Amino acid sequence: MENASKALIIAGAILLSILIISLGIAIFNQASGVVNNNAMTEVEVNSFNQKFEQYTGDKVRGANINALIQAVNTNNMANNDDASKQVTIEGIDLMQGSTNQYKKSAQTGKTYKAQPTETTTGGLISKIKIEENH
Repeated sequence: MENASKALIIAGAILLSILIISLGIAIFNQASGVVNNNAMTEVEVNSFNQKFEQYTGDKVRGANINALIQAVNTNNMANNDDASKQVTIEGIDLMQGSTNQYKKSAQTGKTYKAQPTETTTGGLISKIKIEENH
């Protein structure tokens, strides 16, 4: 009788150990899913950056700079609540309106140099510098 009670105690301990291990694995999987959802995939980063990179280069026409400014305004309005996806422009004399929108000010007859100068830790473009070519 004594052996049977020890066997039941050992079986109970094994079942309890299996339950604790399963619970730990379930918590780990759930936590790693949350971490992975916050990070953008490489395709999402490339897609985000492509919206701006198509307007960058050493000899960009003024009309394309104005299109870049519009793309930045659209992006910043769409991602108003996510500071990591905000893009700023510096270099040429741009005015910001009351809603943090840049006003188009590139002259269509001139050429400009537009280059991303800063990125976030996730690789998203966060600042673009625009300079007038002479």
